[in-house]
Order: sequence, then structure tokens, then C-alpha cells
Amino acid sequence: MSTRRISTEVHVGGIGIGGKNPIRIQSMATTDTNDTEQSVAQAKRIIDAGGELVRFTTQGTREAENMRNISERLKADGYMTPLVADVHFNAHVADVAAQYCEKVRINPGNYVDPGRTFKHLEYTDEEYAEELKKIENRLLPFINICREHHTAVRIGVNHGSLSDRIMSRYGDTPEGIVESCMEFLRIFKREQFNDVVISIKASNTVVMVTTVRLLVKTMDSEDMHYPLHLGVTEAGEGEDGRIKSAVGIGALLTEGIGDTIRVSLSEEPECEIPVARKLVELSKELPLPLLKEGDQERMWVESDTLHLFIDAPDWETLQLKAAMAAGSTLIDRKATQLILHCGSQFTHEQLTTLADAILQAARIKFTKTEYISCPGCGRTLYNLQETIARIKAATTHLVGLKIGIMGCIVNGPGEMADADYGYVGAGRGKISLYRKKECIMKNIPEEEAVEKLLALIEEDRK
Repeated sequence: MSTRRISTEVHVGGIGIGGKNPIRIQSMATTDTNDTEQSVAQAKRIIDAGGELVRFTTQGTREAENMRNISERLKADGYMTPLVADVHFNAHVADVAAQYCEKVRINPGNYVDPGRTFKHLEYTDEEYAEELKKIENRLLPFINICREHHTAVRIGVNHGSLSDRIMSRYGDTPEGIVESCMEFLRIFKREQFNDVVISIKASNTVVMVTTVRLLVKTMDSEDMHYPLHLGVTEAGEGEDGRIKSAVGIGALLTEGIGDTIRVSLSEEPECEIPVARKLVELSKELPLPLLKEGDQERMWVESDTLHLFIDAPDWETLQLKAAMAAGSTLIDRKATQLILHCGSQFTHEQLTTLADAILQAARIKFTKTEYISCPGCGRTLYNLQETIARIKAATTHLVGLKIGIMGCIVNGPGEMADADYGYVGAGRGKISLYRKKECIMKNIPEEEAVEKLLALIEEDRK
């Protein structure tokens, strides 16, 4: 059984995160934040399923202001669960949201820096220091508002939305991702504002795990012990989304890292909660001792092959438990092959298929099409689940092809940087199509976009 990393306790509304508190489970609404009725109804479904925090996108001042109405309605109905505002591109929105929400998430990649464009920028050391001063000057009013209203903050770094400034100086590296977080965190520490939670997310499980580990090491070296929120962003849906989340989140939970988690599935948000709860419960049984010879509930490496002996009462538990147990070993490339042993209740074919899915989630071996799809939020202006189904139906035979299906531009181009093609919401009823990092077609009518994506793929394959 792993020992939890010791972190400071952060208070978010009426609950504690970190310290000796249990690992908290959360999700994010997909409704239009201006629609109070729908937002309240969906928040209740998330909370009734066991969600302990509910996040809403607040892309503008209007949405941030309406968080007050959503909060009041929920509390009037006896739902006291903390609400989180998710802010990108507009620091003023964070100032507004901090007055009405128990927690505000800000993204260092676009809080002050402009949105990512993949341009290389040159800075002298003096010019770079000036950019950091701009961040400090903009953060200080926000910190004061949060202090006044007892609002917690999540510094939420996404691999897909690193600024051009960070990318130009550090490259697309774990060191750059960590530094993007630390620039902000040092300011919060200097101001003695400690109700801070940190997250570093990526759709690539290896990047996510490697970077969170580096963040922990870096924070420890600077005497910082803030709680960590874990998640594999744009994990997808169905079996693939669950296995990818279990590999990434599970690898860290089994190492004792993580104080709150979110499983990002391209499904209804309340569907994320049981999966997250099961990951937390299974983490109490893991990691399995790594031995030189096998036995029930054990694993061992022979040459380059990880043998995992595991038992589970049902298929989903087996998927999650096997992915969690194998996660660290595969991500660290201590093995690049996987054989599952699980009694007689599952067939050899089932276990082989599951092993291949885990290897793909660990970015080792690709045996099917890879879909990088977001869970959707109030920024998504098309039917995400229906679109994913249509694209999957037409492309599942393209083994090894990576396709990004993104609701908006917040992480779209960035998380799709290693994808072959991308389908990104560009506005109401409008889609932009990408080939790798390059936007090929802009603002296509939604009803034409899937067919144009498929035609682009087919033309390239010729």
C-alpha cells in the first residue's frame, strides 16, 4: 500500500483538500453557464453521484456573474458543494468569479500571456524578467480579492496551452511545464496566500506523470507542499478513456501523489464520478510488489515483459486495476510488453486486448486508432458525443492514426500537437480542421466538418 505524499491542507468552501483529508473527487459541468436552470440540474446530478467539487467554465464576465445565481440556487436546495470557476484568456473574469465561487482555476498559459500560436519568441534576460513582473502585477489584485472572499485558487497548467514565451525559452519539455506553474506559485508564496491547489495535465500519460513527478521534486526543493489535483486531459470516452485515466492518474496515486482527481471522459459528467471513486479505492490496494517470480496479486518483469497476476470481480474493475498496477512500470519503460494473468473468468483474447489497450495508453504500442477527445464544457458549441461517434465509426480501421476532437481552442491545437489530425470547435456551429499543428480549414459549417475531415484524411493517405 502506498504512503500518501504529505501536503498542506487547503480549505475550499466547507471541505479540506490535502493534509489528512481523503482524496477528493470532482467533475466539470458541460452546460452553458448562463443557463441557470440547466447548470443547477447538472450540478445536482454530479453531486448526487458523489462529486465533491463542481467546476463551470466562465469564459466571460457574464458567466462569472451568473455563478452567483447558480450557487444561490444550489444552496437554497441544500447543495453546499463547493463550486469552481474555470478561467482562460481574461484575467478580469477571475477577479469577478472569485467573489462568487469557492475556488477559481487560472491557467498560467493564458492568464497574462496571449494564447499559444507556436511562434518562437526571443527575450533578453531583462525582457523576460519584465514579463514575469507583468504576471505579478496582474496577480496581486486577484490574490487580494481571493483573500477577502476566502476563495481558493487552482493553478492549472495544461500541456496543450503553454504560452509561446515558455515554449520559446524551455521548449516543449516537462521543465517548461513545471516552470510555467512555478512562476505563479512563487508569487502566491511570497504573498503568503496558501489556499492553492496545483494541477498539471496532459493528454499524453507519459508527459503527465513525468511532469507531475518533476513538479513535486521542484516544489519540495523550494519548501512548497501544496496539494495536487490529478487528471489526464482529453482522455476520451468508453474503455479507452477509462484505461488512459487509470494509467496516468493511477501511476501517481500508487506512488502516493494526489489529493483530488478528475477523470475526464467525453461522456455525461456524472459518469466520471464512479470511475474516479473506483480509482481511489483501488489505489489503497496498490502498488503490487514487483517480484522476480509470479504469484496471485503480484507482478514481475521477465526480460522486457511485465507479467501482472491480478484478480477482479468484473471487467471494469479489471481494466482499471490492471492499468493502475502497470502504469508506473510501463511509463518508466522498465518493461515494454505486458501479459495479464487473471484466472479463468476472462478469455485469453480479452486479456490480450486489454493488455494492448494499456500499452497504447502508456504510449508504447499502438494497435488501434488513437482519439484525443475532450469531455466538453460550456465552451463547446457542438454535440461532442455525437461527433466523436461519427468520426470513430469512419476511422477505427486506421491503426496508429491519432485524431484530436476538441470542443474549443483552449487546449485544442496544443493537446493535438502530436496528433495527425484535429477537429476543433471554432465558434457556434463552426469547426476548424488541423493537420498536426497547421490549421487547414477555418470556420467550416458543423454539418460539413466531419465529411471534410474524412476527405482530408483520405486524400493524405493516397
